[in-house]
Amino acid sequence: MSAAQQFSPGQLVRARGREWVVLGADGGLRVRPLTGAETEVELLQPALELEPIAEAAFPAPDGKRTGGREAAQLLRDALRLSLRRGAGPFRSAGRLAFEPRAYQLAPLLMALRQETARLLIAGQAPGARVHASGLPFDDPSGDRLRAWMGVDRETFYDRSRIAILPMAFCFPGYDAKGSDLPPPKRCAALWRAKALAAMPRIELTLLVGGYAQAWALGRGAGVTERVRDWRAAPPGMLPLPHPSWRNTGWLKRNPWFEAEVVPWLRARVAELVA
Repeated sequence: MSAAQQFSPGQLVRARGREWVVLGADGGLRVRPLTGAETEVELLQPALELEPIAEAAFPAPDGKRTGGREAAQLLRDALRLSLRRGAGPFRSAGRLAFEPRAYQLAPLLMALRQETARLLIAGQAPGARVHASGLPFDDPSGDRLRAWMGVDRETFYDRSRIAILPMAFCFPGYDAKGSDLPPPKRCAALWRAKALAAMPRIELTLLVGGYAQAWALGRGAGVTERVRDWRAAPPGMLPLPHPSWRNTGWLKRNPWFEAEVVPWLRARVAELVA
């Protein structure tokens, strides 16, 4: 076995002072940077490297240590790649026909440094595009939600200020009509209470969509009724319609939402992320 062949595709290695993802071992070690684009592929020849190529190692997450945004993104990328290779035991939705991404499998790690966040977004389940990108609300729905909140992407993804915890952590697939299936109930039953316990400073929870509202407020009323009665919601909770393009018609039929709820939401968000 050659030096390159001792590493398998998907494995993380360290060489030239940075971490890489192994793509293959044909004609050398094909790798790409851990935080780089899919096209940034390099061919390493272990025998010609000044320092030996070694398996990458990362310190275990520690809630007492605060890292920067780049460190958090590096940890997220490492989790996405490492759990992709052995995710089977962690699947909370056993009947899903795909392999979930790491952020969908490890909500406690997502919440690790969110103990300072005062605002929580309780979403439903990632759509297909978000499932592929590994970044919650990284789609037109997220753009609309950020517009409602009055924040930019940098603020939205600052986990020290805004926590994001969906009702399920993996794209559930489509039904016969092409619509997203509901979030698997097992996800919230298994993870949600533990994840919320890691975020003790939350002052406002945005209940985005019917599934988050049913979990927090109980079943019975519909989304329109709950959002219309937003002032009567329990303290610290604000029901919102889902920002999906499918709800564009709902927004047109209910102009009071953007006239009354959105201004209050923007003002409250500004206080919480300041």
